[in-house]
Amino acid sequence: MTTTAQAGPSPAAGRRVTPTGRLILPADADRADWLTARRSGIGSSDVPAILGLVDYTPPLKVYYDKLGVDVDDAGEAAYWGTVNEENVARRWAMQNRSVIRRVGLVAHVDHPHRMTTLDRRVTQCPLESDEQAPCALEVKTRSAFKSAQWHAGAPDDVTAQVLHQIAVNGYEHMHYAVLIGGNEYHQGTIRRDAYLDVIDDITTAVDKFWFEHVQAQIPPEPTGDGDALTRLFRRLHPTRSGEVDIDRHDDALDALLDYGRHQRAESAAKKAKAAAKARMIAALDGAQAALIGGERAYSLEPSNAAPKVDLELMAERFPEAYAACVAPNPTERIAIAPQYKGDN
Repeated sequence: MTTTAQAGPSPAAGRRVTPTGRLILPADADRADWLTARRSGIGSSDVPAILGLVDYTPPLKVYYDKLGVDVDDAGEAAYWGTVNEENVARRWAMQNRSVIRRVGLVAHVDHPHRMTTLDRRVTQCPLESDEQAPCALEVKTRSAFKSAQWHAGAPDDVTAQVLHQIAVNGYEHMHYAVLIGGNEYHQGTIRRDAYLDVIDDITTAVDKFWFEHVQAQIPPEPTGDGDALTRLFRRLHPTRSGEVDIDRHDDALDALLDYGRHQRAESAAKKAKAAAKARMIAALDGAQAALIGGERAYSLEPSNAAPKVDLELMAERFPEAYAACVAPNPTERIAIAPQYKGDN
């Protein structure tokens, strides 16, 4: 049988709710209060980003979030993860004939900057009787494209998140349950003793990020996925003006040269790819498929490209529809001065 937050009163803030964790905010706290409280430490969802295990959240984004800057751009995936959390948790409890409870935001009793929001606390662990220690459940939803990542257990980013929760709460193990693509369910258990060195490394990284970056207000290097960083900078600086001198900024000068080199290589690669495609089509003559040794090597297939829309015509003839359906999509491009467009 499973229970939800409505099944009983929430624990009082300040009370120890796990072996080494005390409650900061109950699960039914106002979301605005939760968003504020989680900025007073590093949570488990921050850990994969700090460690560089996820492309979509660079460490710099975590830094600005902790300083109170609005950098939240959570989309549909985050929404459906929240919506489906209860159903996945119930499935785990039913399948394991266990009992779970919502908890809330928890901090380590001796290191309050180490924080975590537990999805569910397990009150009746389904493991063997000699493992009936306090534990919790981490719930995930993932795209069908991520299915292969779960065949050998939890992927690295989820494992790191769960290990941080184990460290904060003093658990010996934790369970996880994931719903993939809306209809594929997996579950498993992560044990502390299999990852002792990794837990130490995670704790060291969390402490360093908190004290050397957040507390010191020194931003980390802009590492991670370039597109994610660009979106972050766009959100941080929606408008721009003025100039900045980068004469002595070695990294910026290197980046300028790297950008130009990659831009030229990209242009050359696109032209070479187009030329190769043309030669392949020419070899087909009037056929659809090409064979090598009697086996199909390639074919020319119709593509379901998005329909081309004449936005100027739409704005002229159907201004109301244009206003209702067409939204601005601000972006930017790097414009390199001619003297820095060298061929080297």
